[in-house]
Amino acid sequence: MRVDKYLWAIRAFKTRSLATAHCKEGKVQVNAKPAKPAQDLRSGDRIEVRKGAINFAFEVLEFPKSRVGAGLVEQHVRDVTPQSEMDKLAEIREAQRDMTRPVGRPTKRDRRDWEKYFRE
Repeated sequence: MRVDKYLWAIRAFKTRSLATAHCKEGKVQVNAKPAKPAQDLRSGDRIEVRKGAINFAFEVLEFPKSRVGAGLVEQHVRDVTPQSEMDKLAEIREAQRDMTRPVGRPTKRDRRDWEKYFRE
């Protein structure tokens, strides 16, 4: 199975074109070598995908016939991402959660809060 199709099928990417673009940009490696989108995979291959600041690692177990549901992904791939990368991901998500909302047009919620405040 092709690398880009496999990454899309196991839900590493939302679309196949995103998987293809990552391969072309050199952000995907198979067995520590840069992968082209059409490169064939075999069982036991190790795939490393760089998404932003995080390097995810997967081990190929089986090949799905098409895109699989989130609950079935574990049958086809083993996540071997180092714990240090997962900690980095948690820090990034925490930092994004703490960011303040951008200043701009008020939201519907803001308008309702103001109306409630000025009525009292």
